[in-house]
Amino acid sequence: MRIVIFSLLFLISAPLWAQKGAISGLVTNSGENNPLEYTSVAVYQSQDTTLVAGTLTDENGLFKFEDIKPGSYFLRIQYLGYQRKQTDNFTLKNQQRIELGGITLYPATQNIDEVNITANRISVMNKLDKQTYDAGQFGAAKGGSAIDVLKNMPSVAVNGMGEITMRGSSGFLVLINGKPVLTDPQTALSRLPANSIGNVELITSPSAKYDPDGKSGIINITTKEGTANETGFLVNASYGLPGTTDFGNSRDAKRFGADASYHFQKDKWNVSLSGNYTRNDLAGYREGDVYTQNTTENTLTRFPSEGERSFERYNYAVRASVDFQANKQNAFSVGLFTGKRYQERDANIFYHNTTWTLDTNEKINESPYYNANKQIKQGTFTLGDFNYTHTFNNHSTLTTAFLYEYDDLFGTTHNRNLTEPGGQMIQYVQNPYQKPIDGYRVKLDYAIDIGKGKLESGYQYRNDSQDGKFDYSVSPLASDPLNADQFRGTALSKNQTHSLYGQYSGSSERLEYIVGLRFEDSRRTVELSFDPQKHVLELSNLFPSANILYALQPELKLKAGFSRRIQRSTNNQLNPIPEREHSETLEVGDPDLRPELINLAEIGLTKQFKEGSSLFVTAYFQASKDPVQRVNSVYADSILNRVYTNVDNARTTGIELGANLHPAKWWNLYFGGNFYHQTYEGDLRLLNEPVIKIDHSGSAYSLNANSTFKLTSSWNLEANVNYLSSRPTAQGEDSRYLIPNLSLRKTFFDNQLTATVQWQNIDLGMNESNRQRITTWGDDFRTTTNYIYETDFVMVNLSYKLNWKNGRNRLPSSEFGEKEF
Repeated sequence: MRIVIFSLLFLISAPLWAQKGAISGLVTNSGENNPLEYTSVAVYQSQDTTLVAGTLTDENGLFKFEDIKPGSYFLRIQYLGYQRKQTDNFTLKNQQRIELGGITLYPATQNIDEVNITANRISVMNKLDKQTYDAGQFGAAKGGSAIDVLKNMPSVAVNGMGEITMRGSSGFLVLINGKPVLTDPQTALSRLPANSIGNVELITSPSAKYDPDGKSGIINITTKEGTANETGFLVNASYGLPGTTDFGNSRDAKRFGADASYHFQKDKWNVSLSGNYTRNDLAGYREGDVYTQNTTENTLTRFPSEGERSFERYNYAVRASVDFQANKQNAFSVGLFTGKRYQERDANIFYHNTTWTLDTNEKINESPYYNANKQIKQGTFTLGDFNYTHTFNNHSTLTTAFLYEYDDLFGTTHNRNLTEPGGQMIQYVQNPYQKPIDGYRVKLDYAIDIGKGKLESGYQYRNDSQDGKFDYSVSPLASDPLNADQFRGTALSKNQTHSLYGQYSGSSERLEYIVGLRFEDSRRTVELSFDPQKHVLELSNLFPSANILYALQPELKLKAGFSRRIQRSTNNQLNPIPEREHSETLEVGDPDLRPELINLAEIGLTKQFKEGSSLFVTAYFQASKDPVQRVNSVYADSILNRVYTNVDNARTTGIELGANLHPAKWWNLYFGGNFYHQTYEGDLRLLNEPVIKIDHSGSAYSLNANSTFKLTSSWNLEANVNYLSSRPTAQGEDSRYLIPNLSLRKTFFDNQLTATVQWQNIDLGMNESNRQRITTWGDDFRTTTNYIYETDFVMVNLSYKLNWKNGRNRLPSSEFGEKEF
């Protein structure tokens, strides 16, 4: 069977029909001789200057026209800020392939001492399988992390807990410079400085060459790099002024950081170094209200609560890569990464527990107490990767890649129940753990031009394991209503995946397409110290994909896509050893969770206007089987279980749109929106409880807007807002979430030095921003918690660059460990 599938993968291609002719070339700028991405290239008939075809250069400055009839032609090449260039006439014969070589564009400036020419940069591009956004247009993100950039994307939203969703789902794959980062997005992206990001690519209908992980698609982040054949530096520093919101927290929130990058490129060598340190605390408060009912005992228990919920957070990392182009046929690269992440959460909460009779509503017990909760999570991450590419005489390429990673993850949760702050100890519970993880990945990819397109195929093997050790202690023992033994033990998780893929991509005068198929064979094993039976899951799946882009007009394009995806369970979700996360909650996983399988389909229109403006609208549909949800159940009268479990089915139908407009030379306006309807239905299984039937649905939307006003040649004012509406969950509802920001930016020394002042989380005492209520309910409980975080604080950022540009800087990042942080 596998031989048959392997053969099918490598036979995927479009019919190889007779060629009429092809034209290709490379566009670069003068001086630095760098490739120019997104340059407009058009083919005209020499006889009557009729437009024949148009395209944009790719990230390497390359362009290609296929299926051109024999005749006499010339090209016109245009890029904003550069002089338009027209080639000499040339003759194309039947089945001839003309390579025009390098075409150089020169800046559109004359009498530079007297004339200052400005143009709007193209900051949003829509391609066959992705949307590309220039991160530089989001000035309010400067000094923050990659999350602060991402939350401006039309498909992306960030809620009050810092969780990132794409098209309403938290399941998506993160790539950094095309390299997979198989981690929890919130954890991975919080360590990447926003200042180092060049572009963000949203791949909502991924092709078969990508890993199928992520139910909503892929986010690829490309970092900045220096200019060619020069030494480049980029240095950023940020500092947060004291906040204006006082929650009476035990310590003040601190916010400061710095990052620096060095890039050297000359002849055959390309060297990149990067390091950062970020301290990003968060002050906050929470208000909660819970009730549980016990029909057997005829009681109803209420435990409202309020108090501090704040975070101390810091991380630092060092990255390095060396690329060596030995000759035209052989290229090598090596990458190294090491870093640490630390998070300490204080949840110092006052509880007021009361018990009442169900039938007569008579109070039978009252027990107020103070819970001092401290959760510490930390980890060190270390990895290295090696890549080798060989180019054959027929221009086909063979690439091999190897990555190894080891991460030391550990932490503990402290729960101190007191009569009052500083009062008598009622109970002290600790949950220490260690869960180191190591893994490696081996890849082999081959690409060759066939007919009018390219055939790509490859193999990948991925292996990772995590050996978790979990402990539990309580004093005094008599005060604990739980069985302490269930909180102790070991959990060893192993994951192995073999993958094969093949895909064919091509284009004609108006049509671009990619069609592919991926096959995966995987084995997951969970071994528990208290269970002699291994929990084994073996799966073999096919993941087809197809994307087309058709030009109705040169600037109006129709696109459609389909792909099958998988959302795998993390080791944390598979771990059945409970964690006493709060006084009122236990978090429990399930070693028999099934991965979620998803079918994605979309269709949309993109329109490009003059002066770099653009508009797109896309309708999409997601159908999921076995989505994983975290839901609640009653463990004891004053304790809730938070359980990871599968729901039978889920559906999401939505429409997203985005506009990047330039109403005036001094005004840039960006807008993005996502509107969707979600449904969860089927059986819900909670530990050993009876199966629950659910049919829960609702609509939601997110809006992101960014407006930049060019006050002078060196002063910019930027306002942006991120809004996420209330939305359904499998067992309840999350409230709306609002974040407005304002920033003022000044550049010095020919844009080499930039100073930015940011007013973040604007609220002005209205109690509307940076707060979110999460509510869940069942037959025997209801819980609602309002999380309130600080508003109206100021950040100051300084950035200095020398010989730096937006581009791809191949710096590695954690692939396995951070999803388990």
